[in-house]
Amino acid sequence: MTLLPEPWWPVAVMALIVLVDGVLTFTPPKFIAVCLDGVGLPRDWWWVLAVVKFLAAIGLVAGFWVPGVGLAAVIGLIAYFLTAAIAHLRAGYVGRDFWLNCLGMLALNILILVFCFLV
Repeated sequence: MTLLPEPWWPVAVMALIVLVDGVLTFTPPKFIAVCLDGVGLPRDWWWVLAVVKFLAAIGLVAGFWVPGVGLAAVIGLIAYFLTAAIAHLRAGYVGRDFWLNCLGMLALNILILVFCFLV
């Protein structure tokens, strides 16, 4: 196990994805709004998701220089997407958003954990 990502580029790509996702969550386009409504997340809480995503992106980038921070951010993203998957299942909202976005991001973060920090 390593506390600095190797290779570094999957972590950088994930940081960019999460940053863009955070920006989109502040004023969500229709497909994101439909998803958040579909899982029953109150609109008053949508801003929290954006903050979490910004903090994750910052953590991923900081983890290039501060040992363990990127690892913690990836583990946090795995917890976030596991929680999102549970919310989708509980709400019965298991269409494309669930399979592609939620489980896809969960799988990508698990792969980043394994191949950038554990192998």
